[in-house]
Amino acid sequence: MVRFGQFPSAPGESPSPAGWAGIRTLTLRDFSAEPASQRPLLLDRHLLILVTVGHGAQEVDFRAYPCRPGSLIWVQPGQVLQHGGQAGLDAIMVCWAPEAMGGLGVGAVAPPYDAGYWQLAGEDEDAVINEVSQLVVDCQRHRGDTLAADLLRHQLAVLLLRLALLPASPAPDAPAAIDGTPGRPAPRDDVGNFWRLRTEVERSYGQTRRVEDYAGRLECSVRTLTRACLAATGRSAKQVIDDRVALEARRLLAATDLPVAEVGRRLGFPEPTNFGRFFQREVGRSPGAFRAGRRGRA
Repeated sequence: MVRFGQFPSAPGESPSPAGWAGIRTLTLRDFSAEPASQRPLLLDRHLLILVTVGHGAQEVDFRAYPCRPGSLIWVQPGQVLQHGGQAGLDAIMVCWAPEAMGGLGVGAVAPPYDAGYWQLAGEDEDAVINEVSQLVVDCQRHRGDTLAADLLRHQLAVLLLRLALLPASPAPDAPAAIDGTPGRPAPRDDVGNFWRLRTEVERSYGQTRRVEDYAGRLECSVRTLTRACLAATGRSAKQVIDDRVALEARRLLAATDLPVAEVGRRLGFPEPTNFGRFFQREVGRSPGAFRAGRRGRA
């Protein structure tokens, strides 16, 4: 089984000592040379990919993001990364454990739920490249120094705050923005209720898929949640919940060796047949066929 979030060491790189900053850098070329990179990888840490050379794509949660110089992708813990395998593509990769940013006040700047994607240009591109380049240099120069660990964490915090100020580029086949169509913003209450539901679904998708349960926890009506989801995504509350369960199922089937029945149990399906029917309906393939197809691609 692919170890969650385990990245290979760059050639000649020594392991970081215990208690180090929890931040490291490597290149996409070094990463792609490792056998583990050829399979879908379920991350247990954050990963920034800043493309420096070539054209191609990187896949995050089964969505392909186009890559060319200046493309930046932020992959989050729990998401699945699939390397595109393009020989001419290279990038700087910065990865860090969630706890590395503790106490620096940037815990809420990550893109909510989906990967962050930007096509940088102009002053924004220059600023991000400078921040990333300095982080790479200092990761190599000051390995193991306690004061330098604080420096690296603050440098990363500055980089993340810069990203938080950027408007995200639209991802391929992305759903409609949650603030509605241009000129027709969704009501503020609907936007708030949608995000409240998304937060609760993240906590509880393995326990229940009933809209009534979420409405009770959020102290609102099923109708309120359905209206909020339709305004935000064009999909009903039930569909939003099922989408999240189906995504987690695809993640576990693609990037782990867990038996199909165990994947179903983790997602609230005691009976494998019920999980199989759910997955077939949502994804269009059986769990086994989906897993075989992803492994065949790798």
